[in-house]
Amino acid sequence: MAYSNFSLAKVKQEFNLTIQEIPNLFKDIETVKPSKILTELLQEYIPLATAIGTEKARSEFLIAPILSEVRRQFNYQISLFSGTDFNVDLEKGLLGYCDFLISASQEQLFISAPVITIVEAKNENIIGGLGQCIAEMLAAQIFNQRQEIEISVIYGAVTSGTNWRFLTLQENLVCIDLREYYINQIEKILGILLSPIQAYLSRVNQ
Repeated sequence: MAYSNFSLAKVKQEFNLTIQEIPNLFKDIETVKPSKILTELLQEYIPLATAIGTEKARSEFLIAPILSEVRRQFNYQISLFSGTDFNVDLEKGLLGYCDFLISASQEQLFISAPVITIVEAKNENIIGGLGQCIAEMLAAQIFNQRQEIEISVIYGAVTSGTNWRFLTLQENLVCIDLREYYINQIEKILGILLSPIQAYLSRVNQ
């Protein structure tokens, strides 16, 4: 079994999770203004990615630039991984590759704790990607615990590049935002993506 084999129902049953669907889960998160670089890239890439219409195009032209902006906002003090194997617990089926993974570590040659955010790319079926994303978030939770790094909340996102759905994992509680954010709400999307990293860095730098 691998991450991609987990549906929402299966991951809930296998790991005894409680799942809550919450309207506007991130309403209190402040927006973040994108850099001029990202603004110009999206102006060029949104029409291109939507015209091509494939998952690969959306991943390369929309998702990757947005996640690179997160790294840019933190002055490149965090790491971003794309399409990297993340084999954490073979017996539990927590293995395979993650589309995107963000760590609050400067190590870029290998994945290092703390893993904070998992982003799963899906062409259109965002709901269908929730189970896989949650399985990857569980793997991140275990990975951090093994490194004895305390991250109370793991963030996740399932996105087509133009549409974003966010969720959190805390212990065995999964909260799924019922609201989807769209690419024209990029300031809110960035705010949510930056929020857990900022919280962690503020805590360790105290």
